Amino acid sequence: MKLLVESQYFPPVTLFRMSIRFSNVNFDIYEPWRKMSFRNRCVVVGSNGPINLSIPVVEGREQKKLMKEVMIDNQKPWQSQHFKTITSCYNRSPWFSFFEPELDALYRQPVDRLSDWNRICFEWVTKKLGVAIYVDYSQYVPGKNGQGEVVDWRNKLTPKSIKNEFPDPVKYHQVFEDRIGFIPNLSVLDLLFCEGKNAGRILSAGA
Repeated sequence: MKLLVESQYFPPVTLFRMSIRFSNVNFDIYEPWRKMSFRNRCVVVGSNGPINLSIPVVEGREQKKLMKEVMIDNQKPWQSQHFKTITSCYNRSPWFSFFEPELDALYRQPVDRLSDWNRICFEWVTKKLGVAIYVDYSQYVPGKNGQGEVVDWRNKLTPKSIKNEFPDPVKYHQVFEDRIGFIPNLSVLDLLFCEGKNAGRILSAGA
């Protein structure tokens, strides 16, 4: 079985749980760009609640390109801004200092295509989680892979649907949980900074 999903920026915890369950993921970078998705957005949490981190794209949100063709607008200092926000949110988390040097280096890496950046982020997290996930970026053609072999999650996990259609989130202790309560399905970065080396085990147990 293969999980088919669109390319996402430091995806929600739920996607990593499903990726581990299938252990075989096809990121469809040949599908049309869509706004209001996790393609260029991830969600972290600060003391006042969730914070959206959005990557600016050339030609804006209304463009009609394939995902693999979408270019990042690097005229804007989004990498430094995102890393600054992540640091502000998680500098008191148990594991942030452990991952900070590598994450800092990642956010200094120049990348032009959004799909390339998302691939780098996914592979970095997978390595830190210590889990085995086979990842493919080839074009998916309906019917070519046979019946019953692919579970299509494209456009299923969105900033809107994630609040209502995924009622069984992975549970763990969050930095600001005592103040604002548990916030489900944040970016996998939240789980990684809060649970560190236990994050992979937590996801595997829920898969």
